[in-house]
Amino acid sequence: GGAEAGLQPQVQFWTPTGHNAWVGDVVSLYHDGTYHLFYLYDRRGHQSKFGRGGHYFEHLSTKDFRHWTEHEAAVPIEEQWETFGTGTPFVFNNQLCISYGYHTTRIYPREETTLPELYKYLEDNGHTGNFDRHQMSGVAAGSSYSVSDDGIHFRKTGVLFHPCENPSIYVDPKGNLKMLANYGARGTWASDSVSGGWRCLDENFPLGGDCTFFFHWGDYDYIIGGFTRLWSKQTAQPDSAYQDMVAIGTDFYNGSCVPTITEIFDNRFVMAGWMWMKAWGGPLVIHELVQLPEGRIGTKWMDELLPATSTEVTTIPENSTKIETLPSHSFLLTFDVTPITSGGKLSVCLLPSIDKGMQDACEWKLDGAEKRAQYSFAGDWTTRERSLREGGAPQQGRNYAIENLIDTDQPFRVRMVVKASDKFDGSLVDTEIAGKRTMVSYREKLTPERLQFRTENMNITNIRITPLAD
Repeated sequence: GGAEAGLQPQVQFWTPTGHNAWVGDVVSLYHDGTYHLFYLYDRRGHQSKFGRGGHYFEHLSTKDFRHWTEHEAAVPIEEQWETFGTGTPFVFNNQLCISYGYHTTRIYPREETTLPELYKYLEDNGHTGNFDRHQMSGVAAGSSYSVSDDGIHFRKTGVLFHPCENPSIYVDPKGNLKMLANYGARGTWASDSVSGGWRCLDENFPLGGDCTFFFHWGDYDYIIGGFTRLWSKQTAQPDSAYQDMVAIGTDFYNGSCVPTITEIFDNRFVMAGWMWMKAWGGPLVIHELVQLPEGRIGTKWMDELLPATSTEVTTIPENSTKIETLPSHSFLLTFDVTPITSGGKLSVCLLPSIDKGMQDACEWKLDGAEKRAQYSFAGDWTTRERSLREGGAPQQGRNYAIENLIDTDQPFRVRMVVKASDKFDGSLVDTEIAGKRTMVSYREKLTPERLQFRTENMNITNIRITPLAD
């Protein structure tokens, strides 16, 4: 666990101290004026404990998204066999709780765990029981939770309340306690109490998604499913009305993994996740959500998390398409775009030093006619990457496309942060389009030295490059 100290580094793209320490699955909750962010602390890209993960929940919090506190671990490993899977923070009986799964089947054979007993009780009674793991003969596996009285210090209850190993508990808009079961179980469940008595409401929904999260905004309900799934419906409709947003190309996956969504102050919603770099686990990525009138969700940068920049600004003349020397490897790039015809295109190419040529170069491209944007290897204007709907893999944070861009048929602004670091062994690129969509990508081995713009039926103005503060 970390000491009680303010986190000085900017939390955007933050990683825990250490050369091989990363942020894994993130879950969050806003409660009593404080935003709590819990993350699975990862060493060695999921290879700890002989490849079984050995994960546990660390805890950061903030009241204003500008000053962050690193707390002691919320769910530490206290016994050699413990390794935890994603759950959710929630409030029950006015206590801040966090659910999680014991991923014990990764270490012990199933028959030596508590799972057979938990399942037998469920089959015999039609609902789950309330078991004390210390009173059982098997090694603890399945769902448990910790509670906190002060929002800082947590204690494990030792209660096993369900056989699933990634329990996503939430309080629905009517105040009912619900759970989406993942990893070793499935379906939507309900109970009057966290600690047992869970009944299955629908064993066939949600389908797939290894870490599913529910959130409610305005007249709409949403369920996000881990790396690649998203469903939405109007709150007034029954659960059977949930629509697959990925299938129609209106999801908001943006290169981050297993995002969690939380409502904060002023009716704002925040999405936090991690980014895939070398292996499982990576830096923390936080963006804000935008809701459109018909319930569609987009993403934008969070004002509070804008990178600290230096005072030098390089402005580029309008007709220049090439910048031979960047002022620094990590920088903020902003520019304004005016489409001349609906079929305009533009690209920004991040290039290494001249002696490396196009090796490891990255091209971000926007196509006005198709309302698409993509990251790809540089050099070929015609390369077409695939979106999630088309079978692409935004969650891997490499080359991919997003479609159905919003507000790009009128003048709009593009903002791009490039963050190069030795720990990353390359660069992270985060692009915001018209304040309505974001996309992040990891470019292994790339240290940008030069920039190249390319346009077709689009005017680019007000190009500014500002180095990031160290």
